[in-house]
Amino acid sequence: MTVVEQVAAPTRARHRATRGLTTVLSALILLVLAGFAFAPSSVSKGALLGMLPFAAVLAIVALGQTLVVMQGGIDLSIAGSISLTIVIVTHEAYGDNAKVLPFALVALAASLAAGAVNGFMVGRLGLNAIVATLGTNALLYAAVLGVSGGTPRQTTDLMAAIASNSTLGVPNSVYFAVLAAVIATVIVKRTAAGRRFEAVGANGAAAGATGIKVRRFRGGGYVWAQSLYWLGGLLLSGIVNKPTAYQGDSYLLASVAAVVLGGTSLLGGRGDLFATACAALFLTQLQQFVLALGVTTSVQTLVQAGALAIGVALYTINWSGVLRRRRTRAAT
Repeated sequence: MTVVEQVAAPTRARHRATRGLTTVLSALILLVLAGFAFAPSSVSKGALLGMLPFAAVLAIVALGQTLVVMQGGIDLSIAGSISLTIVIVTHEAYGDNAKVLPFALVALAASLAAGAVNGFMVGRLGLNAIVATLGTNALLYAAVLGVSGGTPRQTTDLMAAIASNSTLGVPNSVYFAVLAAVIATVIVKRTAAGRRFEAVGANGAAAGATGIKVRRFRGGGYVWAQSLYWLGGLLLSGIVNKPTAYQGDSYLLASVAAVVLGGTSLLGGRGDLFATACAALFLTQLQQFVLALGVTTSVQTLVQAGALAIGVALYTINWSGVLRRRRTRAAT
């Protein structure tokens, strides 16, 4: 059995929810119940409708981060990519709806170029992903400052209508997030290229031995991730009335936390994209719950970091083995 077949076999045989999805959905239910008990304002209709657009953005960018993590990497250029998309759309198309599409495409080209640079450095040159993407992030922020001068601009009416308005009572950005999750899941889980992509992440040496172009798939993960960062940044430029030049900063830790809570291993391999999207919803609602309790912004960041630590502990520690050892020690 080839490495591709080994990766694909569990996917075909397993129709039930993954461990990551089950864990995230259980945590989300408990969080909602805690909201009703301790912070009712966090689960009111208005609060939920206000939360969902930001959850959608986090879900989209976390899907991109998942693709990178599935290759055993991590993308620190996510913040610069989101911020550059925002400043290009808000500054260059300022007050002119007709300019939104052309400059959105310019932003997409910049994001794909950043992904190609990351992919080349990591996939072709074999550089450490943290070092490579951190350098790219610095270049992206140089472009951000060059375009914006560090000053915010109000979004256009068109972007506000696309990203902030609702259809059938649901914010439009949620539809974009669901569509992105469905497309990404189908490509990764249901196509031959997607199975090869997972095989490279699980065992690059074995995948290469079967003739799979490892460097191409490993580098391609960064390019596809940037397309999702672009979409998230584009929506965020319409959700926030006057987004700052550093709007993407808050999505670095949050995106990694969503990936880990969704059950994707930081060492690479198979990942559950739908679980990542649900984890993004959980993290955004968790932030709203903590905010409703009246804590400071610094505490909210600590809560995100705590969620990341819990996710790592849940999926990397062999808890059954720990319990067996404890029982053995207690018996002796």
